[in-house]
Amino acid sequence: MSPALIFFLSLLVEGALAGALYALIALAFVLVYKSSRIVNFALGEWIMTGATLAAVGQNAIGLGLAAATLFAAAGMAVFGFAFNELVVRRLLTRPVISLIMVTIGLGAMMRGTGTLIFAGIPGGLQLPVLMEPLILHGVPIPPEKLIAAVVAAIIIALVTWFYQRSRSGVGLRAIADDPQAAAAAGIDLRRLFALLWGVTGVISVAAGILWIFAAGGGFGVALVGLKIFPIVIIGGLDSLPGTIIAAMLIGIVESLGAGYLDPQLGGGFGTIASYLLMMPMLMVRPYGLFGRPPAARV
Repeated sequence: MSPALIFFLSLLVEGALAGALYALIALAFVLVYKSSRIVNFALGEWIMTGATLAAVGQNAIGLGLAAATLFAAAGMAVFGFAFNELVVRRLLTRPVISLIMVTIGLGAMMRGTGTLIFAGIPGGLQLPVLMEPLILHGVPIPPEKLIAAVVAAIIIALVTWFYQRSRSGVGLRAIADDPQAAAAAGIDLRRLFALLWGVTGVISVAAGILWIFAAGGGFGVALVGLKIFPIVIIGGLDSLPGTIIAAMLIGIVESLGAGYLDPQLGGGFGTIASYLLMMPMLMVRPYGLFGRPPAARV
């Protein structure tokens, strides 16, 4: 293959691998919104806290990577249960803007208190050191991004099965369609909302660790929620398949833009690519590619 074709394919592969990780993070957005109509703008801070808890388990307690991951998942699940019990249940009947402002305030509080609570604890995770890039027909494939994408795809498949096939998932779908009718039918809204936020916490841990693994270090993930939010707008806030497709699209566009446009424009295209695609989407199809338009009485 020609060097130009190899360069294009390598950008395409890297974009697709990044898109799988974007899809996992976006999944946490969509699950919460589909079931409760809440947009969690603190998701980036949830991911940051989940990764930090894993670092606490590994560096402060002395756990292995797997045990530290389970420790962080348990901690974030408890945090999700507490957030649902103390905040969400009290605001479900309030205007949507109240819930949005609460999640924004929660994110600011988590950033501030996290610095104090985890002060003095060594940052970073001891992750496996991998081999040189895999070469497939001349196209280099970063092994850390490949592993992160595969793990993310497995988690996405499990969560999607849970939502579509399990008894609790069917209950969450019923709540999304009509919470009053679901409650009248005997569905325990309190238990399912607690489960929803607990699952969100666990997804946050997985996303945080995979993000660090694929990015090569650092805990700069607090703003990832704002990076992912345009993806769920493009795909549709209430569409799991739409979110996955939009995440892959954005990953590829970012990679191609960084490879071809950044050298010409001076860099930074990857940080704004999702927003450049979101703006025309809001004008043409504000509910997203696969989202459902709002019902209107005739």
